[in-house]
Amino acid sequence: MSPFLAEYLGALTLIVLGNGVVAAIVLKQTKSHDAGWLTIVIGWGLAVTLAIYAVGQYSGAHLNPAVTLALAYTGSFTWQLVPGYCLAQLAGAFTGAVIVWLHYLPHWKVSDDQAVKLAVFCTGPAIRSTFNNLLSEIIATAVLVLGLLTIGANKFTEGLNPLVVGLLIISIGVSLGGTTGFAINPARDLGPRLAHYILPITGKGPSDWAYAWIPVVGPVLGGLVGAFIYQALF
Repeated sequence: MSPFLAEYLGALTLIVLGNGVVAAIVLKQTKSHDAGWLTIVIGWGLAVTLAIYAVGQYSGAHLNPAVTLALAYTGSFTWQLVPGYCLAQLAGAFTGAVIVWLHYLPHWKVSDDQAVKLAVFCTGPAIRSTFNNLLSEIIATAVLVLGLLTIGANKFTEGLNPLVVGLLIISIGVSLGGTTGFAINPARDLGPRLAHYILPITGKGPSDWAYAWIPVVGPVLGGLVGAFIYQALF
């Protein structure tokens, strides 16, 4: 399989399972409505784990432009492949969001909160503050990349790494995710936000483009910070 196709399919899987659990919790009249933040965080951790298992052997399962850029910065990934990986991740995230919309099609009509509908697709701040929201995404993504690099430096039983990465996502979600919803991935936020903007979602509101740059710029900066710290310390 082409590594670009693998990144596309991996990001698609990530969003179907990750945004899918958000939809299951926040949209009305689902069987899991109001199951809570912990369910969402665990769902995202499992989504990352399964996406890595699905495509890791073909592309390394970056699934995240911030990770791709950080690995290129450290010299462990070629810059030549960065644009293709990032575009594949964005396209996969967009497609995954479309699938989630289709899966929950009847529930958009019975859910009247525009903010809830947007939350199925992309992140938003608990308290809107440009500096603090950006800082939250930088810190959380720095922890993600630093965690990924240190996990990669250890020897685990064969096949166990994706499970450990999933636990890393859960840990970040429960500890650092409460401020902005822990995008920590530009494709994860921008791709589905584009889908929200384009799709004929019943009763949808604006796609909050004024905030959209934060879950893109923040993770990119945070990924580079995490890579820099890793190289400086290890």
